[in-house]
Amino acid sequence: MSGGARQIPAFHREKALVLFSGGQDSTTSLAWALARFAEVETIGFDYGQRHRVELDCRIAVSDRLRREFPDWGARLRTDHLIDCCVLGRISDTALTREAAISFGASGLPNTFVPGRNIVFFALAAALGYRRGIRHLVGGMCETDFSGYPDCRDDTLKALQATLSLGMDHRFVIHTPLMWRDKAATWELAWELGNEALVELIRNETHSCYLGDRGHSHQWGHGCGVCPACELRRAGWEAFTARRRCGPVDRSPAP
Repeated sequence: MSGGARQIPAFHREKALVLFSGGQDSTTSLAWALARFAEVETIGFDYGQRHRVELDCRIAVSDRLRREFPDWGARLRTDHLIDCCVLGRISDTALTREAAISFGASGLPNTFVPGRNIVFFALAAALGYRRGIRHLVGGMCETDFSGYPDCRDDTLKALQATLSLGMDHRFVIHTPLMWRDKAATWELAWELGNEALVELIRNETHSCYLGDRGHSHQWGHGCGVCPACELRRAGWEAFTARRRCGPVDRSPAP
């Protein structure tokens, strides 16, 4: 495989559907799925997000994955973009409105979009049901998750059971980043695709809540001050520090 990507021979013979936003976490999860499943489809959501530039990044990331990682590209199939603007219209958050990012009385940041991941997985499951796909992959994480309750492992386990019962179709929700911090997420990208994948994620993905693509940093594009940028920067600095201090473990990622 070109680009230094590792061929993992024991990938499933089944299909997977990846929730793919165009951000660092979902791109790393997409690479994880491409290394394991025979065919991978992607699904993205336009919910009126303030940082909808990520929808353009999805295209750039997919194009480069196909071009630079041909073995993965052969498994990367149909992309689906779903209109979820109603979610933005009923939300009053800093991700769907021009508002300063702050914390509420509950302790949650106002970047939390209530029900977002629940809606996304429900729609992904409905699409998976129609297309004969039972493996759903998301980049949710309980280690670096800003307290979002719909990113918690317990939430997604309960959702897996609910979707399976409600559609009478056995779904499996995979969250390969659930117990990884951002430094470990960068490390996983290295294990999966070495420097080529890390550079793709650094240059093409988008995580900044404000949708800023005008400022370039060592860790990627963004305003540099919003919570998503701060988290990504801290993870990058920890990842690069670890690589300077010792040899990189090149064994296949679990």
